[in-house]
Amino acid sequence: MNNDTQQMTLVVGATGKTGRRVIERLQARGLPVRAASRSSETPFDWNDRATWAPALTGATAAYVSYFPDIAVPGAADTVGDFARLAVQSGVRRLVLLSGRGEEEAERAERLVQDAGADWTVVRCTWFSQNFSESYMVDPIRAGELALPVGDVPEPFVDVDDIADVAVAALTEDGHSGRLYELTGPRLLTFAEAVAEVAKASGRPVRFVSIPMDDFASAVTEAGETDDVVWLLRYLFTEVMDGRNASLTDGVQQALGREPRDFADYARDAAATGVWS
Repeated sequence: MNNDTQQMTLVVGATGKTGRRVIERLQARGLPVRAASRSSETPFDWNDRATWAPALTGATAAYVSYFPDIAVPGAADTVGDFARLAVQSGVRRLVLLSGRGEEEAERAERLVQDAGADWTVVRCTWFSQNFSESYMVDPIRAGELALPVGDVPEPFVDVDDIADVAVAALTEDGHSGRLYELTGPRLLTFAEAVAEVAKASGRPVRFVSIPMDDFASAVTEAGETDDVVWLLRYLFTEVMDGRNASLTDGVQQALGREPRDFADYARDAAATGVWS
């Protein structure tokens, strides 16, 4: 776009893994951006529709990530309603964070595409940063990550790549009407990913495959909400069935470069001391 300085971008999910990185990139360019989350100066709550219109006021573009995940029941209709309100409020460009291999996510994509704005869908596989910015951190620090998954490989994608693609779609021409399916450059099982984490951190960490019910009980005891427990059960039992065990060139299509490798992510994450 040639009118970046006139554009106000709303970032929904501003405290999330992708949202905060999108904000950092837009701010680094000196572009007007509004952070919207339950704890931000501009409050936004998917479950409180009265917060939607104030957040959208004056925005001409929006990055949309749904909490806790676009795969949860009812998410698609909610996202579709928000997209239509956004267009009515003057938003001309919508960038949606979506999930790979998730039926509800694909329904949300279609509703955003039909809302009337220039749209870009950023459809992502499992985040590399889940190992360093979520419930996996404490088990890794303790030396053992136990998950209800076997040898199914996943093309883990770096969240920094996702943010770079989202910002390109928000600020540049040529991304409207595009669905970018983002993966990393290679397939790894969770055991192989944990081995990369161990190597990068210089600490012994082992992976253990456990039954789903045992995992759900452990996550519940750790204090996660019912929504999150449902989501994890869905992701590990349905989405992790091999449907995503293939690589795509979405990062190359959007940015003209290769995606970041998991080993590079693990090295940089280890350097922060997160697993120490």
